[in-house]
Amino acid sequence: MIHLTYETQLDETQKKLRDLEFALNESAIVAITDSKGIIQFANDKFCHISKYRQQELIGSNQNIVNSGYHSNSFFKELWTTIGAGNVWHGEIKNRAKDGTYYWVDTTIVPFLNDQGKPYQYTSIRYDITTRKAYEEYIEEMAYYDALTHLPNRNQLYKWVDEHPRKTDETYTVFFLDLDNFKIINDNFGHGIGDKVLEEVSGRLRACLRESDFVSRQGGDEFIVILENNTDKDTAMCIARKILDTISLPIYINDKEMSTTVSIGINNETLNKIPENCQEFIETSIKKADTAMYHAKKNGGNNFCFSTPDQNMEMDRKFQMELELKNALASDEFKIVYQPLINLKNNQIVGVEALLRWKNKELGSVSPIEFIPILEKTGQIIQVGKWILWSVCNQMKMWQENGTYLERISVNVSPIQFKDKKFVQDLKQIINETELDASYIELEITEGTILEIENVSQTLHDLQELGVKVSIDDFGTGYSSLSYLKQLPIDTLKIDKSFIDDLDMDGEIIVNTIISMGKNLRFRVIAEGIETPQQLNYLKKQECHEGQGYYFSRPVNDKEIALLYKKLQSK
Repeated sequence: MIHLTYETQLDETQKKLRDLEFALNESAIVAITDSKGIIQFANDKFCHISKYRQQELIGSNQNIVNSGYHSNSFFKELWTTIGAGNVWHGEIKNRAKDGTYYWVDTTIVPFLNDQGKPYQYTSIRYDITTRKAYEEYIEEMAYYDALTHLPNRNQLYKWVDEHPRKTDETYTVFFLDLDNFKIINDNFGHGIGDKVLEEVSGRLRACLRESDFVSRQGGDEFIVILENNTDKDTAMCIARKILDTISLPIYINDKEMSTTVSIGINNETLNKIPENCQEFIETSIKKADTAMYHAKKNGGNNFCFSTPDQNMEMDRKFQMELELKNALASDEFKIVYQPLINLKNNQIVGVEALLRWKNKELGSVSPIEFIPILEKTGQIIQVGKWILWSVCNQMKMWQENGTYLERISVNVSPIQFKDKKFVQDLKQIINETELDASYIELEITEGTILEIENVSQTLHDLQELGVKVSIDDFGTGYSSLSYLKQLPIDTLKIDKSFIDDLDMDGEIIVNTIISMGKNLRFRVIAEGIETPQQLNYLKKQECHEGQGYYFSRPVNDKEIALLYKKLQSK
């Protein structure tokens, strides 16, 4: 009875082992090697995924499927672990016989002899190729630009964190921006623009060394980080190579186009290891960005190194951005007015409203500095509404106090002009201040007309409202003049630069603008009149109106009332 029980138990044990072997072979990739890594057993799943026949695997070294992906230190750590009799677990990328790659989640179990030394290893693997492909896709989405496949800002920070810096190493950052990419998008469409960005990305990579890092930050902006200890001369050579390569013609869909790039370079040596590498790289990028802006101001298609003066300018801009956030609420803005003079009778017929800003920290700040920041941050819409309300209210007060001007002229930013609520807000302001719309003249630039979609509809809406429109800085836009006949425009303002240079060529330009304006029945104003000679010349050409320091600097509302009475009494 005992003998039968033992045999029964043995049969049951053997059956369990066969069942376990069957289950393992059906669910996992199994291989057994000797202590030296020579394959002694390979199941069908191993043959299937590796594309090798059993006869090819048995007797071969386990590295027959080595993909070359993992480092020597990776396998050294693996063999050290199992050689000590411990189980190893990890993910391995292997190479099949046909050259394809696959990933396996691997557990290697050592079998030990009586002396505690491994005499064979059993590897149990599970195919995770699909999972790894999905992980790579997710990483691609998170760390790489979808269009150019260059690293994005997330990958930039990751790269910085993984490449620790040392003191006395030179750190070089390029900030690149294409010079005329908007024109390409406008003329050829965004589909072609995307292909240009792909081409530029490929050319940029080709200009750099394997150890350099390049990323797309969005739009047409790129950042390059050169390998450690790149000296200034080498940085200049790389920058010139990029300029030359990017400027070569680009052919897309049988169309030839070209673009150039402006490069800002920040090249500095670390005196100490930064506590926050990401903060350090952000600062370096901002310095390079400021230098790029100067390269672009110098005509583009060149490079400029960051300098202390530029960095001071960057700090000032940053401070202005902070201070401007509360400037309107803190009542730091004020409006001054410059008279518009009828050149036939020297009477004041209107004023141009001009914005001024005085801050307790920065003092008086030029509009040339702060208005672009208002536009960049979008604050110009709120500030612009305040200006319109203030000047309309002021015009109404002048009228009630006996100062009867024909119009008050207000500059309107392109950002403000393209706001969908612009006409609606203006109509509300007119109703609130009870000012007749015919007294309002809005000044817009030629660029506003050319760059903003649906500008014609907005201009016709303003005409229907009774508001006049003036083209400011006329003659500097290098644009087609066909819009002058097509759009409801009332006034042309000759840019000050033409009045400053009244030589023979300058006179021809001014004469042409005045003659054309009068023939098209526009009012023509010359701005920037500062001398009797300029005034006499414009009077001879029968220019309608003028403004400038010759008559008056911009002054406050009370001085306008006094000036009006003074000129009326003459």
